[in-house]
Amino acid sequence: MTPVASIHRMVIGDHICPWGLKALHLLRQAGYRVEDHPLASRAETDAFKAEHGVKTTPQIFIDGRRIGGHDDLRRFLGKTVRDPNATTYRPVATLFVLAALMALAIGRVAEGTVMAGITVERFVAISMVLLALQKLRDVDGFATGFLGYDLLARRWLPYAYIYPYAEAGAGLLMLAGVAMWMSAPVMILIGGIGAASVFKAVYIDRRDLKCACVGGNSNVPLGFVSLTENLMMLCAGLWMIVS
Repeated sequence: MTPVASIHRMVIGDHICPWGLKALHLLRQAGYRVEDHPLASRAETDAFKAEHGVKTTPQIFIDGRRIGGHDDLRRFLGKTVRDPNATTYRPVATLFVLAALMALAIGRVAEGTVMAGITVERFVAISMVLLALQKLRDVDGFATGFLGYDLLARRWLPYAYIYPYAEAGAGLLMLAGVAMWMSAPVMILIGGIGAASVFKAVYIDRRDLKCACVGGNSNVPLGFVSLTENLMMLCAGLWMIVS
């Protein structure tokens, strides 16, 4: 016999609760026959909340038992629930994977092969531009996080605001293959200071911080990935000067 679940979710005019849609999908995916009860007005929604003593919708019921909201349903079905405060490397890992794929795609178009030696340089340049883009979404938020560990920014605050523009500019110049005399020193400067700052904060002072590398609101922990990012810029700048 097909199990039955009922869901009460907000559907007011053009506003359709996204968590209600997600819960509806989860129930159907789990094999439940769903009795859908849209709450079509604010008054109807408030009355439902008061009746059941709940503060939010959607609310899911299975076999007459109230399961709760979307996250409660996920737990009931044995699925993980994302912790918005948990640290994760996923944002920066995704960024680097996309940068690598973009570098390979450009190589395929420009040289007819994905194995050209310049592909690595393009990967570094694209990574820098994408990382700068994340910072530039909220420069003030980035600067606030950056001031928590960067050695130069702590002594000269404007550097925290200049940094994302310098990173983007150097990455674009490197990608275009022009003005290496300008981009290489910038990469050496910001990469060297950044590497020293991260190494001191994490490996000497043993501080538990979040990295501002993908913006001020990220949950990426400051550590190996942040150090690698800065060493990558430092080495790329040195390579451009040598070559």
